[in-house]
Amino acid sequence: MEALALRVSGLDPYVDGAIRVVAFYDTLMRRRVDLPALARASAGLAECVTGIRLHGTGRAVRVSPLGTEATTAPFPASTTVAVTLDEEEIGEVWLERTGPPNPLDDIVLDRLAIAVAAAVERYGPARTTMADPALVELAVGAEGDEVARARALRLLGFAAGVPVHVVAIRSELPLDQVGGRMCPTGLVKAAPLDDVGVVLAAAVDPAGLPPGVRAGVGGPGSPDLSWRRARTALRFTTAREPVVHHADLGALALLADLPPDVARANPDVAALARIAAVPEDLETLDAYCATGSLRRAADLLHLHHSSVARRLDQLGKVLGLDLTDPAGLTRARLALTVRRLLDS
Repeated sequence: MEALALRVSGLDPYVDGAIRVVAFYDTLMRRRVDLPALARASAGLAECVTGIRLHGTGRAVRVSPLGTEATTAPFPASTTVAVTLDEEEIGEVWLERTGPPNPLDDIVLDRLAIAVAAAVERYGPARTTMADPALVELAVGAEGDEVARARALRLLGFAAGVPVHVVAIRSELPLDQVGGRMCPTGLVKAAPLDDVGVVLAAAVDPAGLPPGVRAGVGGPGSPDLSWRRARTALRFTTAREPVVHHADLGALALLADLPPDVARANPDVAALARIAAVPEDLETLDAYCATGSLRRAADLLHLHHSSVARRLDQLGKVLGLDLTDPAGLTRARLALTVRRLLDS
């Protein structure tokens, strides 16, 4: 192999340089160098400032060709390459070359990105968010025994005895982005399970979720129980309330256990079908039930309160309910909730 490399390299100076770059990084990887050492070696090889940034930490390492920390103001990157691990982008590497580009710059950064991914996998501190779905299913499934569940959690990186929060997600965004926003500093793992995304984390902050994401939070405790609760909470989410904690549902959670045929046969739920054909009517009823106030509902709908009052009067007649009476309002709220659960 070495003899072949020598013969090929003698034909083209670029090929010769490329082979030397590959051999350079192969040596660094065999020596198991860490990220600072990779940055220093790369800056010396490229003879310009070299940078490494991991998304998990947000910290950037910039090293000058002298092997010291670059103290100059960051120069626009001349070349940038993403660092990927387990098909997830975990960072980036770049060169800040002030002069003409070197033909070997792309090869240098490609090999540096590979070496950084190997170092991260070996030493951390960044770990990929996406996990093996089979391992996650074993951790949260109701069928597994506790020994298998504990082993799955350990393989996912969660220490024994540490509470694990389970969150059920519906999102058009990649799960790794959602998980990273919910838990930007601690350990978080995510995987698709059937038609729902699963996020496991030592702690969660749903306030960091991007718009359009719906999340049901199961809370800490046994992962299988937390997963069941998270899926239940997800069914209660709406565009107006995209994040629901199971602990906040209280007695409402009992509605999720209603048999579908029993729920559909309820007169109040069946009556909603008569207004569901007009989205504006259903939206008006939902806004009024959510706020309990004519004026606040009008503000949500961007309508005059008198227009909302006329709509509600008509809807009450169709439903057979007095929506101004507390009992009628409660029945309408429950019927809307049950209908939402049926649709979920």
